[in-house]
Amino acid sequence: MFFLLLLANIHYGTFSIVGLDPETGEIGIAVASRVLDVGYIVPWLDADAGGVATQALSNPYFGPWGLALLKKGYSPDSVLKIILKKDTMPEDRQVGIVDLKGNSISFTGKNCLEWAGHIDDRYVAIQGNILAGEGVVQAMYRAFKGSNAPLPERLLLALEAGEKAGGDRRGKQSAALYVLKKRGGYLGVDDRLVDLKVVDNSEPVKELRREYELWQYAFLAPAYLRLAKEEKEKKDAFIERAHLLMQKALKSKINKPEVFNSLAWEFALMKMYPEETIKAALRAHKLAPDDPNIMDTVAEAYYAAGKPDEAVKWEEKALKLQPENEFFKKQLKKFRKAASGK
Repeated sequence: MFFLLLLANIHYGTFSIVGLDPETGEIGIAVASRVLDVGYIVPWLDADAGGVATQALSNPYFGPWGLALLKKGYSPDSVLKIILKKDTMPEDRQVGIVDLKGNSISFTGKNCLEWAGHIDDRYVAIQGNILAGEGVVQAMYRAFKGSNAPLPERLLLALEAGEKAGGDRRGKQSAALYVLKKRGGYLGVDDRLVDLKVVDNSEPVKELRREYELWQYAFLAPAYLRLAKEEKEKKDAFIERAHLLMQKALKSKINKPEVFNSLAWEFALMKMYPEETIKAALRAHKLAPDDPNIMDTVAEAYYAAGKPDEAVKWEEKALKLQPENEFFKKQLKKFRKAASGK
């Protein structure tokens, strides 16, 4: 019992950000702290409601209470008043709330350990306690507002800026990045667009960045391209974000041919961004020069760019490696017809 009482009085130094992308409906939270598995404690998200970050002497009930009220249509201001009134130790709490309309609010109790404070604005709530100083939350705000990247990247940039500004003054241990979007999960089965956390690491934010750099191409880009087909009214927004990921990949040193092949194939089929699509396809080929499927992607990219003669050459290379491939035969027929102008 004494051990449990000690735990109950631990104040967890943490900096977090809750953010919304109003164009796509993505809602997310990024958080870091000198505590084991902060991703298990602070973030609460619902794709039909919004996001709640509960920290300092964290009250875990704030998450489900807040999300339930948001789902009923209560504003973040009203939600905050209700959950604080239900609490027996409100001045020991720190909370950030953002709803799906972009309304936001943060709260820092008087008993939160210094430095403690917050910034809330349209689409974002940033809060921190036991920090190196006020500059932590200010740096996070500037990083979030100053980027046009997809929401997960903006949240991670804010976390990195907060750490660079001093972060948790006790040190580093864990971090997490969660983003939800209705049917944003793998193949649309659930809402988990991004689901990453570092439980115990000497450089948790750096490790979170490493994991995200892999995740964004394996899962995020395909999700954006799928959602562009499913949500016609938001098609342009999702395609723009997938395009930003392709541009980022082309500037990177990533050496996975499947990343470039997948992006090139999808954009070739949509006949969008032809020059970058060709570059992505050729990058994939350079990394896997003997893969006939990638050669077929290069051919499709040239075809989409209005260069059927080049498409014919690349499809012939693919067929030379797999002469019985019926799909390649159909592709070659399509490209030759386009090249002949008939």
